[in-house]
Amino acid sequence: MSDTNPADVLCRGNELDWINFAPGIDYAVLRVSAETGTWTVMFRCAKGSGFPPHFHHGAGEYVMLKGVMDYRAGIARAGDYGYEPLGVFHESTTFLEDSELWFSNQGPIAFINPDQSIAMMLDWKFFADKQKEHAKAA
Repeated sequence: MSDTNPADVLCRGNELDWINFAPGIDYAVLRVSAETGTWTVMFRCAKGSGFPPHFHHGAGEYVMLKGVMDYRAGIARAGDYGYEPLGVFHESTTFLEDSELWFSNQGPIAFINPDQSIAMMLDWKFFADKQKEHAKAA
């Protein structure tokens, strides 16, 4: 029966490996899926940090666990849930307090340069590769 019963995923919050993403922003990988392109992470964001302009090439959703985030949809506070549809553009995302959020995306996010060219693609493979690199370095 175990050959046909897929494994569950259980992450222990106090045992997560936190990896630096950008100044003031760290993440911990909860799950990535090569089959669907879905990736789910926890972000820890210091007051004043933020994400640069980006397009969502997959729908995303988040739950603010702690702190305050200011972005296109408004101010998100601890306990708030947000949905970000496929194709949405965020000019900026700024954290007004030390913040933590659960975030899941159904595809890549493209961070862009001022000329609209892609500076970086954030997808399931980025997180899987970085997690492997981090484990080797530990």
